[in-house]
Amino acid sequence: MSANPLLPLEFEILEPDEQLARATKFATAMSRRRTVRHFSPEPIPFALVEQALRAAASSPSGANKQPWVFVVVQNPELKRRIRAAAEQEEFEFYHNRATPEWQDAVPPAGTDLGDKRFLEIAPCLIVVFRQDFELRRLPDGTFEKVRNHYVTESVGIAVGVLLCALHVAGLATLTHTPIPMGFLTRELGRPEHESPFAIIPIGFPAENATVPPLTRKPLSEVVVRL
Repeated sequence: MSANPLLPLEFEILEPDEQLARATKFATAMSRRRTVRHFSPEPIPFALVEQALRAAASSPSGANKQPWVFVVVQNPELKRRIRAAAEQEEFEFYHNRATPEWQDAVPPAGTDLGDKRFLEIAPCLIVVFRQDFELRRLPDGTFEKVRNHYVTESVGIAVGVLLCALHVAGLATLTHTPIPMGFLTRELGRPEHESPFAIIPIGFPAENATVPPLTRKPLSEVVVRL
């Protein structure tokens, strides 16, 4: 007999009309989601963030290793230090390492090079860490490294679920990935088996918030049906 006996699947079968209604409502809501760089400092209900994290933490992962940690940052001084370090890393990247092709691609997306005030103004940051391996305690009290698999895929799915959950809860977000991100490990005191994956500022948009006039590719360009 298996050490982990299987359990019955809990699954709600909906009527076709209800299926389509739910799918349409969700797709419409997500089509309105935009990356926000102008946040209000107004506090947000933490219960909303907590429920979004609950959804993200339920994401599928390779071998169910759940190789993620979500660090919630609300301390003003810590946000200030994160902003300062992120701006320094981006200055070095765009002035010394970014290719011309990268430089040309960024301005149309509305990225403010070197100005990351949203990291300080947004009332809440979620810093997502990936665990490429876990630490397993041995009988002698020491630890051995056990490598996780499909970590990028797993953490990417969890971040996608998190962004969706925050959006449908009425909160604005941004996915920020400065290069490199080692400063987050130092500032947040994370262990060596975790690596920064993304910073997600969360809040309400500022009253004067603007977004670039981006368009989405039509389904005919991104969907292949065989």
